[in-house]
Amino acid sequence: MRRVRLLAGLVALLLLAGPLHAQKRIALSFDDVPRQAGAFLAPDERTRKLIAALRKAGVRQAAFFVNPGNIGAEGRGDGEAHVRAYVAAGHVVANHSFSHPHLTGLTAEAYLADIDRAEAWLGSRPGRRPWFRFPFLDEGGRDKAKRDAVRAGLAARGLRNGYVTVDGSDWNMEALTVEAAKAGKKIDHRALRDLYVETMVQAADFYDGLARRTLGRSPAHVILLHETDLAALYVVDLVRALRKDGWEIITADEAFADPIASAMPDVPSAQGTLTEALAWEKGLPAPRWYERDDVRIANALFAARVLHENGGQR
Repeated sequence: MRRVRLLAGLVALLLLAGPLHAQKRIALSFDDVPRQAGAFLAPDERTRKLIAALRKAGVRQAAFFVNPGNIGAEGRGDGEAHVRAYVAAGHVVANHSFSHPHLTGLTAEAYLADIDRAEAWLGSRPGRRPWFRFPFLDEGGRDKAKRDAVRAGLAARGLRNGYVTVDGSDWNMEALTVEAAKAGKKIDHRALRDLYVETMVQAADFYDGLARRTLGRSPAHVILLHETDLAALYVVDLVRALRKDGWEIITADEAFADPIASAMPDVPSAQGTLTEALAWEKGLPAPRWYERDDVRIANALFAARVLHENGGQR
């Protein structure tokens, strides 16, 4: 009888906790396709390495957000071939605007026209998804009229917000690496890998904790990465570390099917992760962003750990 009661109690706890697969789930997404050369790889080589790394890591489907205005631009390789290669490998592509502008710097009409140019290029390409990701995650800042006009424009076009819920500012680490390489500084590659992986895993855990406090659950997350050398070189390590930390890697299609996808939070300034906006709307106090999204903190860590400057402090 005691064993029966213990078993019943265990079952009750599992029911309260929900399905095990629903605890920590995350999809990978990559912005700014095609990007220019990085510190170590030419664009065409980077695409090949990134596809191979995702395959090795067992990532069935990631999302690549495309800027068609950079297709054919000098120093970006064969950008159209990159898009085709990602799709052929099982991944999906979506709209990241034509020219990567800030919404705060344009009228709603001009911004929507830029989206239309990108959508015309994407058309009915294989792997295309009806998602639009705001460049710089800038959804209009404090201009609510502009924000709402673009939201309405996206809906009229059948496009949905390609939001992110996790951001570790990998773009900044990439920029620091490129700058260091150009300056001829000695880069500790193992330390760079470790910092990249650690930062992205910590970002995932921070934003998941924030989401749980805001929503009372862990949503299907979307992490913001970029088509960088760091991703091509270290995504296998990143996925391994995420899984070790208890994360299940899911497809972009699965992630964007989460109920959070319909959220349109009304906050004083619309820019950043959806997680942050929802927490702000609910009244959770700052900080509502991962500390290394502050470039002053991130830059100091990079200098100390990767370049061994400032006495090598950690």
